[in-house]
Amino acid sequence: MENITRNRLTTLLLLIAIVLCSFDAGTKLVRIKISEDLSVLLPKEFRPMDDLDFLQRYPSVRSPVAAYTNPDREVDFSINISASQWPDANLEMAQKFFKASLLNMFDNVELIGEGIHEVHGKNLIFFEFESRVKGDASKQELRSPVLNYTYIQYLVEPGRTLVFSFNCPRRIRPDWQETAHKIMTSIRFK
Repeated sequence: MENITRNRLTTLLLLIAIVLCSFDAGTKLVRIKISEDLSVLLPKEFRPMDDLDFLQRYPSVRSPVAAYTNPDREVDFSINISASQWPDANLEMAQKFFKASLLNMFDNVELIGEGIHEVHGKNLIFFEFESRVKGDASKQELRSPVLNYTYIQYLVEPGRTLVFSFNCPRRIRPDWQETAHKIMTSIRFK
């Protein structure tokens, strides 16, 4: 009887050791101070994008407040100020507007989640989705469709709207989706 109990205990301890050794702690995040009143947790290996890098992948008239990418330049996080302003900070109306804009921006959008949630005392509009932009048959290098995973959220305040965006290729979504959620819920405002 004592040997059976000892064998069970040994087996249980071995299973616990295997589980603990195989546990992936995930991507190591570090707090990055964006401005005096804004910070976010980002993967340790992320680096700021240079202007050329940002312009090649995200052509825009406005420069971002901040933009970061991973070493492979496949996974990005950026903060922008939207041209759309809401004088009364009506989140429900703004959510409908931003959703319509997103649906028009891509050839196909598959929503994973959407809504309004609280992040460190602020209500933010969020959309999580996969998108598809058709390729251009007339250009050899652009024939394949572009398939992405995006988690985007908006801080709508009277007179300004901040846009927080996490993007990566759809094929690596399983590797990055949990990290995207952690990043987006780590944003702190003062």
